[in-house]
Amino acid sequence: MSKKRILICDDEVGIRESLNLILKDNYDISFCDNGQGCLCLLEGGEKFDLALLDIKMPKMSGLDILKKIKGKRPDLKVIIITGYKSVDTATEAINAGAVDYIVKPFAAKEILKSVERNI
Repeated sequence: MSKKRILICDDEVGIRESLNLILKDNYDISFCDNGQGCLCLLEGGEKFDLALLDIKMPKMSGLDILKKIKGKRPDLKVIIITGYKSVDTATEAINAGAVDYIVKPFAAKEILKSVERNI
């Protein structure tokens, strides 16, 4: 059986590297560092089982990307990852279709549990 595919969209190299280290043994990982790249991969026919999106990115926020993803691929589960703990933002993300909301800095166990629960 092939590995489940995860798309990680975060403008911080360190976060992408951390997530790769946590997830690479069990999942097939693809990366992008901005919203346009994320949407291009999805619109180009790439199939993913889960997406992890940062909220604060240049040009297009993770919430904007989430809303566009849900408009085109409502079946794709999305986990929001952010350095900004805010009840309003978390509520907005969940209402827009996110399945989880994780605050940086995160623990490897927290990421693994959320991914396993939602993939």
